[in-house]
Amino acid sequence: MCGIIGLFIKNPELESQLGELVAPMLVQMSERGPDSAGIAVYRDPVDEGAAKLTVVSDDPDYDWAGVTARLQQAFGQHAACRPWVNHAVLTATATAHELERWFGVQYPELRITSSGTTIEIYKEKGAPREFIDRFQLQELSGSHAVCHTRMATESAVTTEHSHPFSTGLDLCLVHNGSLSNHNRLRAMLQRQGVAFQTDNDSEVAAGYLMWRLREGAALEEALEAALRDLDGFYTFAIGTREGFAVLRDPFGCKPAVLAETDDWAAMSSEFRAIATLPGVEDAKIWEPVPEQIYSWSRSR
Repeated sequence: MCGIIGLFIKNPELESQLGELVAPMLVQMSERGPDSAGIAVYRDPVDEGAAKLTVVSDDPDYDWAGVTARLQQAFGQHAACRPWVNHAVLTATATAHELERWFGVQYPELRITSSGTTIEIYKEKGAPREFIDRFQLQELSGSHAVCHTRMATESAVTTEHSHPFSTGLDLCLVHNGSLSNHNRLRAMLQRQGVAFQTDNDSEVAAGYLMWRLREGAALEEALEAALRDLDGFYTFAIGTREGFAVLRDPFGCKPAVLAETDDWAAMSSEFRAIATLPGVEDAKIWEPVPEQIYSWSRSR
């Protein structure tokens, strides 16, 4: 049992309040996931020709100033490293793959949580309320966010096993449920060059979507293929640069609620999280139909 949340801001005037809106939603999902919490937030797009990584250290006193110096030596004075608790966001004029390759060689002891042009992922083991306070989520701004509270069933309680998982540029996935064929899929995806950081079944789902997109599928096509290829019970929320999408397994075993107003679109494992949003009394509220893809995006 886990708690998942998605919030897409339709009214640009509310983007500065994204964190204030998401934090109480995450609190409401604490009982569904007391082990760890995480957020993928889409904000501050970098300039054309640049990229950003979010990285995490197990050392709370890591030398981020040293990372800044080496980053600027390699990519120029406009490169930056912005620490946040035990995470940091690196930006540089380079492709995401170039920045990833450089980082992997220079800092193999650190882990990349996200890569792209807008996405930032922060996650940590511990209670959701502690995560919110530690990372000061109320201060976040952005266009949309995907969040997760975890009750571990398939793998260890660690920061790296926490959600969201990101295996593609500006792409992330959070998952409530379990996949029964993740070991076979992992082996197939590894033969296709997909790398994994953990043994978590949810990371396999994220890797599967990235592989489908890499092969040329649109997001909806990738999710339709997932319905055929992923065995198990799941509700997914998927974040992209443009917005987010929701998908439930064919049996609808894991709960989900959707709601929409003129100002926002939201999903959660339980309505009590959505009930914290302003204007919810006027929202359209419904339970997503199994196997049907729901999505919101800037290009819609």
